[in-house]
Amino acid sequence: MAKLSHILIMISLISTMSLAQSHRAKDWSKTKRFPAKKEQVTNLQFYFHDIVSGKNPTAVRVAQAPQTVKSPTLFGALLVADDPLTETPDPKSKLVGRAQGLYGSVGQQELSLIMAMNYGFIDGIYKGSSISILGTNAAMNPVREMPVVGGTGIFRFARGYAIAQTFWFDAATGDAIVGYNVTVIH
Repeated sequence: MAKLSHILIMISLISTMSLAQSHRAKDWSKTKRFPAKKEQVTNLQFYFHDIVSGKNPTAVRVAQAPQTVKSPTLFGALLVADDPLTETPDPKSKLVGRAQGLYGSVGQQELSLIMAMNYGFIDGIYKGSSISILGTNAAMNPVREMPVVGGTGIFRFARGYAIAQTFWFDAATGDAIVGYNVTVIH
């Protein structure tokens, strides 16, 4: 009986090894040429409304370092956001999308934010499409540039840059309206 169990174990091991060998590492991926396609350049202009105060904030602090409260730049603070994007600086103007993601204060000497945001559009031909921005935002500079690192829908495989310019900032509350001019190659 012991001999039979050893034989069954050996058959099981041999079967498992041959099955494993038939699924080599090269089988988990395939590379093929990407069909040549003319790329387009799209320019988007919209306004980002970041509200951290009041009863209905669009960005909230979810974490901070122990020294954040002593830092003039709020170094170490992390916020999540679901900010409206509108056609004009007026918060009541047409909603064209939402910026969802997170940003954190990474500058110890000046207010600098790391932005990891998805800008999803809900209007017109861009409805259901999005761009992703990942980069540093020197928030106190009047004009700053951040990279577009990807996208979905019409903006699949997107790359480009976003120029952000503060339209309005309330230093007492931290609320801001920022104009975005985005150039996207897709």
